[in-house]
Amino acid sequence: MGEKAVPLLRRRRVKRSCPSCGSELGVEEKRGKGNPISIQLFPPELVEHIISFLPVRDLVALGQTCRYFHEVCDGEGVWRRICRRLSPRLQDQGSGVRPWKRAAILNYTKCLYFQAFGGRRRCLSKSVAPLLAHGYRRFLPTKDHVFILDYVGTLFFLKNALVSTLGQMQWKRACRYVVLCRGAKDFASDPRCDTVYRKYLYVLATREQQEVVGTTSSRACDCVEVYLQSSGQRVFKMTFHHSMTFKQIVLVGQETQRALLLLTEEGKIYSLVVNETQLDQPRSYTVQLALRKVSHYLPHLRVACMTSNQSSTLYVTDQGGVYFEVHTPGVYRDLFGTLQAFDPLDQQMPLALSLPAKILFCALGYNHLGLVDEFGRIFMQGNNRYGQLGTGDKMDRGEPTQVRYLQRPVTLWCGLNHSLVLSQSSEFSKELLGCGCGAGGRLPGWPKGSASFVKLQVKVPLCACALCATRECLYILSSHDIEQHAPYRDLPASRVVGTPEPSLGARAPQDPGGMAQACEEYLSQIHSCQTLQDRMEKMKEIVGWMPLMAAQKDFFWEALDMLQRAEGGGGGVGPPAPEI
Repeated sequence: MGEKAVPLLRRRRVKRSCPSCGSELGVEEKRGKGNPISIQLFPPELVEHIISFLPVRDLVALGQTCRYFHEVCDGEGVWRRICRRLSPRLQDQGSGVRPWKRAAILNYTKCLYFQAFGGRRRCLSKSVAPLLAHGYRRFLPTKDHVFILDYVGTLFFLKNALVSTLGQMQWKRACRYVVLCRGAKDFASDPRCDTVYRKYLYVLATREQQEVVGTTSSRACDCVEVYLQSSGQRVFKMTFHHSMTFKQIVLVGQETQRALLLLTEEGKIYSLVVNETQLDQPRSYTVQLALRKVSHYLPHLRVACMTSNQSSTLYVTDQGGVYFEVHTPGVYRDLFGTLQAFDPLDQQMPLALSLPAKILFCALGYNHLGLVDEFGRIFMQGNNRYGQLGTGDKMDRGEPTQVRYLQRPVTLWCGLNHSLVLSQSSEFSKELLGCGCGAGGRLPGWPKGSASFVKLQVKVPLCACALCATRECLYILSSHDIEQHAPYRDLPASRVVGTPEPSLGARAPQDPGGMAQACEEYLSQIHSCQTLQDRMEKMKEIVGWMPLMAAQKDFFWEALDMLQRAEGGGGGVGPPAPEI
């Protein structure tokens, strides 16, 4: 019907009219040749059917032309047809105020991109897109493959494989997929940055269990299933009592004493210990589920989320407080600069971090961490040997330190010795910033690394929402949920750094943020360089530190590259002009 309806509209002279915008007379009417037909005379079902064949990008653009098309293009009927076209096998559109529009946009924007650090190809590639996936919610790369969880609890197993391209066999990442399991809530693997250690995948799921053996009655119970990441084979399963429901799982500790931390819907933390080296042996044993000390000694706290590495765990409460567990003295010294409060006999006792505002989300590396508060400010803490804190120097920080030239990140990621920030540079573009060690190509465009966050040579997708990096590859997840709004608030004027305090004698405004002092420090750093090329390189780093707009930074970097080439210094290492 749609194929016949579109030529019909082309043969008839149509007048585009909108009650709120006035009428636009067609060309034929101006010439006096016949009477035009208003688009509003067509049945609404026919208009919705025709419009539903438009690409999503064109549909959104059409809805911005006038009020009439905005109402038509925003209708759930149009989005239902689009959703059926994008995901014909989707059984449930999900929940929410606008379920069909949300489902359509989730499936239109879902994609997993990756960029290998080595080799000749230095651009983002797309993974295979599972047709059954309802958007992408989480992903995790392991030793050989990638796992993706969608919004209805289906966990997909994206495999690397050898494929034939133009008669040649090539090894491709995430080019085939299978469904690993359904009913999944969350999943985790070895928390170390090196994927070589991620041998098993732990999946928190809900399964139907028989109440009494021999009867047909059943009830839903949460369980943890363990799969081999190499083959997807399930090797272990533990089921909990139906009264206990969980929403998140993280791992901490060594393989022989692997602790599973489980977060309940009520905000309590439970833990159990398994020996990972014995999971593949066909036997059954009982494990003890115990309340973690952060919930035992602080029962009033309601934990909202948690993150971990091999030797520490970070808890964020629903009130924005942050509590720390550190299990080794070396990591404790890197994070806090001292061993004064470290108790080797009581490693689970939580430590509260002193913060100026409510924390929304965090990232935890091996020996450094990043925090983002409700005003969009980024705070870094820990070891800074490679400049992974982005503070512009290589001095360790024993307490949260604000990175003043970055605000309101989309997401933050901390690795072994470098950090990444996904930033919204404008309304229609995003950029990836990084700092720390640049060895192995982990900071594309900055092989020598940087002590401040600099723009990386990565073309970031518009709907990018999450990222992570391994030793070989950078992964970016694209997905847009219309029900997730910007969580940040505007910082009150009284709390803005550099805002002058009201006084009777104050006449001239103070230096906002101490910029003049910072510029003097920058000049002294440039003056300390021995050669012109060293000064050029230092100036490029300083441009990355300064609170400039993305276009201004690109201009200065390109200008410095031109000066370097004119002086015979060869090509610069700064990022090129942005791709459009």
